Amino acid sequence: MWLWMTLGSALMLGIYDVFKKQALKNNSVLWVLLAATALSTLFLSPFLSSGPVEDHLRLVLKAVLVTTSWVSGLIGLKLLPITTVSTLKASRPFFVVLFSIVLFGEQLNGWQWAGVALALLALTLLSGASKKEGIDFSKSKGVAAMAVSILAGVASALYDKKVVASMDPLFLQSWCNFYITVLLALCILVKSLRDKENRERFKWDWMLVVIAVFITGADMLYFFALKQDGALLSVISLMRRCSVVVTFVVGAIVFKEKNLKAKSLDLAILLAGIVCLVLGSQ
Repeated sequence: MWLWMTLGSALMLGIYDVFKKQALKNNSVLWVLLAATALSTLFLSPFLSSGPVEDHLRLVLKAVLVTTSWVSGLIGLKLLPITTVSTLKASRPFFVVLFSIVLFGEQLNGWQWAGVALALLALTLLSGASKKEGIDFSKSKGVAAMAVSILAGVASALYDKKVVASMDPLFLQSWCNFYITVLLALCILVKSLRDKENRERFKWDWMLVVIAVFITGADMLYFFALKQDGALLSVISLMRRCSVVVTFVVGAIVFKEKNLKAKSLDLAILLAGIVCLVLGSQ
């Protein structure tokens, strides 16, 4: 059951990424995140039940990691083509595996090492392909923002397994969204006070409701999948990244992005790496 939940989460996550790119045309990164997360918190408000102080402190830490990942990720999305972003985001599960080795002493088998090798190859090729679009990985602010997003996301994923084990998924999701909303509101307030002349205005966009619906559904399926007996974080993280297929295809068809042949090869290699990691995790 947890595998199907994860696939459903991946599909909704891919659709969320596409609409998120569209929403950035009318509002800034922070406003898009704040509006979508606040709406998601509203959807989940019936589950904002009381709980131990220790649980809330752990969720505040979770919220800091997620907020860091989201803000830097959307900055990258605004500065880079969506096909480049989707391929970079697909590398996140491989870092989850690598950090699992370093932090938890996990051992990789032959299939898993093959997957890591394919991921590194795909990232190297993507760097070369992106230079044709004027994107230098060593100097690009967008790539730097995506690197921060990926690392924070990896830390959040590694933290999830421990947190979910001791909490109800809906309690976790509802309060985490609430704390993320508070953090994002503080970010906007500080930014506005520091630069009053260039204060960013919020424009209502119904696209924000769509984003909130899909990210709420995607996260709900993810947390419930992680809670299932026998669920493997490494496999769930890998399968969730299949959402890049949705964002890549839409980026190619709708946004008419360039250099798709080379990027398609990069994505295919990454997906092959995901298959290897899944086979090695059976």
